Amino acid sequence: MTIYNFSAGPAVLPKEVLQQAQAELIDWHGSGMSVMEMSHRGKEYMGIQAQAEADLRELMGIPVNYKVLFLQGGASLQFSMVPLNLLRGKLSADYVNTGEWSKKAISEAKKFSYVNVVASSADKNFSYVPAFDTWKLDKDAAYVHYTPNETIGGVEFNWVPDVGNVPLVADMSSCILSRSVDVSKFGLIYAGAQKNIGPAGLTIVIVRDDLVGLAPSGLPALLDYKTYADNDSMYNTPPTYGIYIAGLVFQMLKRRGGIAAMEKTNIAKAKLLYAAIDASKGFYHCPVATSDRSRMNVPFTLKDANLDGDFVKQADARGLLQLKGHRSVGGMRASIYNAMPLEGVQALVEFMSEFAKLHA
Repeated sequence: MTIYNFSAGPAVLPKEVLQQAQAELIDWHGSGMSVMEMSHRGKEYMGIQAQAEADLRELMGIPVNYKVLFLQGGASLQFSMVPLNLLRGKLSADYVNTGEWSKKAISEAKKFSYVNVVASSADKNFSYVPAFDTWKLDKDAAYVHYTPNETIGGVEFNWVPDVGNVPLVADMSSCILSRSVDVSKFGLIYAGAQKNIGPAGLTIVIVRDDLVGLAPSGLPALLDYKTYADNDSMYNTPPTYGIYIAGLVFQMLKRRGGIAAMEKTNIAKAKLLYAAIDASKGFYHCPVATSDRSRMNVPFTLKDANLDGDFVKQADARGLLQLKGHRSVGGMRASIYNAMPLEGVQALVEFMSEFAKLHA
C-alpha cells in the first residue's frame, strides 16, 4: 500500500531525496563520514552549505544585495528577531492579521514596540484576505509584516502587497518555493524548513543588506542578524544535517524545472481537491473565501462532525495519513506541499467520493 502523508509539518519529504540521504547516510561521497558527523568548518560540509545557498539563490532569483542566513529556532523565533533587528529606533510596526500565525507574530512584536494592526480578517473567523484598499498603513512604520499562507486556516495571498518604501516582511514558512515570488519586493523573508524545504530545526532568513547591522546595542549575539551575516551562518554550529537535506531538495527542484514548474503542479493539485469539495453537494465544505484558498493547506469539514472519527480512521486504513484538522479549528486538513505528488491528491479525492456516497 502506498502511504501519502498530509501532515501540516513536519511534512512529507520527496522520496528521491530520502533515498539519496539514505544512500549517503554512512559515507557521504567517499568521505568516510556521515554529514551528521562532519565538522561544520571542514571543507566537505562547507561545500555542502555553499552549494545549498547557491541553489536557493538560483531557484528564487535572490538578488546579490540580500543575505541568505541558515538559522535555528523555527519561524517562532523570528517573531522576536524581526522586531529586534528591524525596528531601527522606530516606535511602531505594521502587521496584517489573517490567522493563528499572524496572531503569534503580533503577540511577540508587542513586547518590543507598538503594533499597528493595519488589517484583520478576524471578523469572519480568518476566512479571507483583507482587500488591500482597506489596509491602514503607517508611512512611518519600521516595517510591514504579513503571513502569505496561514497553515491552520488555509488562507493564502495570491498577491504581494505594495507598501512603498517601508520594508515588507513575510513569514513564508508554509509557501516558500511553492510559487514564484519577486524577492526584491521584500525587505525580509523567513521560513521554517519543515514544510517545503527539509526537516524541522532549520530556519531560512533572506534579508536585504541595508536591514542588517541596525540592531540596538546590547542585543545578544545570537539574536542579531549581523552575527550570522558576518560569519556565513557559522558563528555557532548550524543545523548541518537539515541544511544538507535542504540542499538535496533544492537540487531536486532544479531537476524538475524549478519553482515555475512546481507552481503548475501545485495549482493542479489544489484545483483537483477543491473541485472535489465543491462538487460534494455540501457533504464537504471549505470555509475559506474561494479567491483566497491556499494551495498548500486545504481545510474542510464534513456535513456531520460525528463522522469525523470514521473519516480519519478509514483514511488511515487507505494510507492517507494525518488528515485530522488542527485542534483549534477541528474538521480536516490536507496539506499538499511540494513533495505531495499529484497521485496522493487523486487518491484522497477518490476516497472522499467513496466516503460521501456511503454516508450521504
